[in-house]
Amino acid sequence: MAVNTEQLERMRSGKGFIAALDQSGGSTPKALSLYGVDESEYSGEAQMFDLIHAMRTRMIKSRAFNGDRVLAAILFEGTMDRDIDGIGSAEFLWAKKRVVPLLKVDKGLAEEQNGVQTMKPMPELDALLRRGVAKGIFGTKMRSVIKLANAEGIRGVVAQQFAVGRQILSHDLVPIIEPEVDIKSPQKAEAEALLRSELLAELDRQPTAQPVMLKLTLPSTANFYADLIKHPSVLRVVALSGGYSRDDANKKLSENHGMIASFSRALTEGLSAKQSDADFDAMLDALRSRGYEVTCVDISEFQKLEGCVTCLSVRLRHTVA
Repeated sequence: MAVNTEQLERMRSGKGFIAALDQSGGSTPKALSLYGVDESEYSGEAQMFDLIHAMRTRMIKSRAFNGDRVLAAILFEGTMDRDIDGIGSAEFLWAKKRVVPLLKVDKGLAEEQNGVQTMKPMPELDALLRRGVAKGIFGTKMRSVIKLANAEGIRGVVAQQFAVGRQILSHDLVPIIEPEVDIKSPQKAEAEALLRSELLAELDRQPTAQPVMLKLTLPSTANFYADLIKHPSVLRVVALSGGYSRDDANKKLSENHGMIASFSRALTEGLSAKQSDADFDAMLDALRSRGYEVTCVDISEFQKLEGCVTCLSVRLRHTVA
């Protein structure tokens, strides 16, 4: 089975942001609380996951959630395994909404060593990827964290990400490589320089016929990742704020042409289980539309200014997550 070429082209050049709907067990109670569902209203994990799936289903089915503005959605494994209106969640996203389905595959972070946190082992990854392919998943997302400018640690993070990425590619899925640099790091700029070098070295070994996506913390220096954005083995570069304020995230994203953003908390602010469907849809539409603009730059002008081979510059005046 080959990568879905229509989805591949949409991820390469489509407009919009990525909706992160991948809260797992540890973050679910907080997500439900913000949605107006108190812990006293459910008992045990089964009910909790039923409620979070109901929330995600309501969002995805909303008229405000569609491919006009939402490029892709990252799903938690439990969401992928469930249905929406009798259709698998991933299939529903693409068939009904034209939103590309992605899957969170990591199992959390290992303890800090050499100034970084690599990913915990994923012994059942192949089985999960086979299930993802069967359910219509296009790509994956997995996160590591870099806290200090430790060359050995950063090299290890990138090597692990690409090793797992190649495993994912072997299943005809497209991985999002996510080595997050902690915005509180006292060596953030230095860590980003080491990270960029390691990423470029790995990308130069990566076949252009098997491109990857990158999800990176907004850098300290404007357009610092331009060489990554234009690299022939990169499908797309996604920005994460890592905790920057809304204004700071907006400013930094506007300085980094060619990056797109992902929303998590920003996409659910103000949504409530108690709202009528009309009020819920109106709020989600406002959240989707408020504070961001998508600017398509003419390819010749973009190449002239940035030396890039993509025509999309996305600027968001909202928190990127």
